[in-house]
Amino acid sequence: MCRWAAYLGEAVFLEDIITAPCHSLIAQSHCAQEAKSPTNGDGFGLAWYGDRPEPGLYRDILPAWSDPNLKSLCRQIKSGLFLAHVRASTGGATSRMNCHPFISGRWSFMHNGQIGGFEKIRRALENSLSDEVFDQREGTTDSELFFLLMIDEGLSTDPQGAVSRGTSRVLEASHRAGIEPSLKLTTAFSDGQALHAVRYATDDHAPTLYTSAFRNGGRCVVSEPFDRDGGEWQAIPPASFVTMTADGTSIRPFAPATNKLAVVG
Repeated sequence: MCRWAAYLGEAVFLEDIITAPCHSLIAQSHCAQEAKSPTNGDGFGLAWYGDRPEPGLYRDILPAWSDPNLKSLCRQIKSGLFLAHVRASTGGATSRMNCHPFISGRWSFMHNGQIGGFEKIRRALENSLSDEVFDQREGTTDSELFFLLMIDEGLSTDPQGAVSRGTSRVLEASHRAGIEPSLKLTTAFSDGQALHAVRYATDDHAPTLYTSAFRNGGRCVVSEPFDRDGGEWQAIPPASFVTMTADGTSIRPFAPATNKLAVVG
């Protein structure tokens, strides 16, 4: 599966997290320590916020370790809120449109995990989207589709509720297809103001998630620590919803919306 890192705080150079640390995201792209696969070479991406409401976006299909442009950008770009992702595909071609993060207006989203039995429920989930949201579909991944489900469920006004209801739609579609629901969802997303993250799985093996303070009062949320000898990393428990703002961090319980699951026979 994938590795990712996100930051919120005073503006820092992207390299401080993505390329410079001893176990940076680029190091994790070829030598992850807490992932199912140590190699995450199926593309990478960055989304960062600056003076405009919409994030900048840079994605490519090269392995992160082999793209000199990525290192150059990270040395020059400063941001107070950014998301970075290295991909290990669990489905979907290696294409730029399938690389994370995905963006929609001011929102950015990235994911580590997968929807089990995706090909059996993909059509039903796509058909459940409103026309306006479906028209945003560019790639073929389950991750992008889950992001669109969140948008369809009111992401702009209710972030936690949108993820909860989107999760419920996936589980309900699995039930209707006659397959055991299987979802691994460790994700981060932002509107340029707050940074949210979720750690959830339908089994006991939710992909890892950590937070830590960064210098100047900033905070990171990551798939795995990028500097194990520096900083105090807090493991986020499964079934958690994290929100980071300039005022602090909250961690709340997370579960699928029960009102939709109740209609499943």
